[in-house]
Amino acid sequence: MMSYRVESDLFLAVPRPKKDAAELFRLIENDRGSMRKFLPWVDSLKKIGDEENFLAQVNINYAKEDSLNLVIWYRQKIVGMISFNSFDKLNNVADIGYWLGQKYRGHGIMTKAVKGICAIGFNDYDLHRIIIRAATDNEASNAVANRAGFIHEGILRKNEKLHDGYHDENIFSLLRDEWNVISDKD
Repeated sequence: MMSYRVESDLFLAVPRPKKDAAELFRLIENDRGSMRKFLPWVDSLKKIGDEENFLAQVNINYAKEDSLNLVIWYRQKIVGMISFNSFDKLNNVADIGYWLGQKYRGHGIMTKAVKGICAIGFNDYDLHRIIIRAATDNEASNAVANRAGFIHEGILRKNEKLHDGYHDENIFSLLRDEWNVISDKD
């Protein structure tokens, strides 16, 4: 398994579709009601095979260097996913997306995972800028961006289409120079 160790009990790994799909689907299924509020793709996953197909596709996109989706492992358990949803190769920019299973939230796992994928982005993909966008009412995602050292740039009005309509969206960014300062402190 290709992986990146963030801490001794936390690592990010390229998905293994046939092995990881069932556990990822279970995490989504157990929290479908609250996840769908901010993750509109949740409703498209109706069975384990849908998750397996998704993971196979993201691995194809990884091979083409179009995106990077990683499984989050914490204490030897699959707990969620984090990704560079797309790469703007002309400007060396990528945007991060993420989710955690319900019982793993509130323990700092996602903040550490975001810092881990930032290390990958700046060190391995030569990114100049990394972006996180989150609905203004998605308190958890906004808090992760802040804790990970991202700078709030502003609000994109009615920019994110969610299950119940369009939402204003915060945009946060982290530049390579800022990352160098943050990572030197860690």
